[in-house]
Amino acid sequence: MAGQERVIQYNTIKVRLYPDQKQAELFQKTFGCCRYIWNRMLADHERFYFETDAHFIPTPAKYKNEAPFLKEVDNQALTQEFHRLSQAFRNFFRNPSAFGYPKFKRKKDARNSFSACNHVMGNSATIYITRNAVRMTKAGLVRARFPRRPRSGWRLTRVTVERTKTGKYYGYLLFACPARQPEPVEPVAEGTIGLKYSVSHFYVTDDGLTADPPRWLRRSQEKAAAIQRKLSRLQPGSKNYQELVQKYRLLHEHIANQRRDFLHKESRRIANAWDAVCIRGDDLKAISEELGGSSVRDTGFGMFRELLRYKLERQGKQMLEVDRFTPTTKVCSACGCVNETLDPDARQWLCPVCGTVHDRDVNAAVNIKTQGLELYRMAQTAS
Repeated sequence: MAGQERVIQYNTIKVRLYPDQKQAELFQKTFGCCRYIWNRMLADHERFYFETDAHFIPTPAKYKNEAPFLKEVDNQALTQEFHRLSQAFRNFFRNPSAFGYPKFKRKKDARNSFSACNHVMGNSATIYITRNAVRMTKAGLVRARFPRRPRSGWRLTRVTVERTKTGKYYGYLLFACPARQPEPVEPVAEGTIGLKYSVSHFYVTDDGLTADPPRWLRRSQEKAAAIQRKLSRLQPGSKNYQELVQKYRLLHEHIANQRRDFLHKESRRIANAWDAVCIRGDDLKAISEELGGSSVRDTGFGMFRELLRYKLERQGKQMLEVDRFTPTTKVCSACGCVNETLDPDARQWLCPVCGTVHDRDVNAAVNIKTQGLELYRMAQTAS
């Protein structure tokens, strides 16, 4: 808290990095050292726990004498791995069902990334940005392309460097930003929208509107299948094989970028247009396994919920989440009657009590909105 009405928010600017050959080699060494130090600390922790029945994670400094190559990379990157492993164990002990036990990292599976914190000493800093570059410890000035610039008063706290499967380098610059505490917005029925997840429409609102985004993966399925057929006829490891693998990775990277762009724009539109959003906490993984297809994973609805949540919070607005076991589809939104004989494949149904004809998804969205507002009123009364 910077003052009575001001808080510190954290914003990230993603920049494209263009390291030269020496800088790229240093980044690759750093990725490998971070993976090495994680595995060594995790192995020693398990051995120490087996011998003493106590938890202890050694610091990266312990390994530098036996592994002198660790001195070639930024010490901050290794320190961040220590903090991440410590946090992973804290999360596991706090909620084992939600956070799994920390696992060892493999080169072909692990994400190629490392983080380093910015230390300011007087007028100098270990990490800073220039007009077209990011200065980092050991690497020096790395050429970068900025989609936007930080505002006045933003303080750079950390940088994360990532190498994608396609060989591109990105930097995630985390800034501490002073901001005013948003005034809480009271949810009312007129300014609240109910969203029902839909496999075919992405979501359906309580007034019958649908999103209907393009099916990015499905639209590119034929192109991906053609590349896979060519790959099956090539010798693995050959130059043509590697070029085709790169083409396949670029295709899926493009699909992921399309999906992310839609989710950000749609969540921003809803967060700006409504004072509160009621949504049901559906288990998307369970839905995907039940349907046995990629339609659920292709939509990215889970990411959409998280993006919508933080964008609403930054405006002082509410996301009212209804429990996923709350009956919404079979309940008549007009009279409250529960239709236990409703066919799972029926898209419309007639209420046997009041005679109202319901669209399945719209009726569920209306019930989600009603339940969300009721839960909010109950919470306010209890407090």
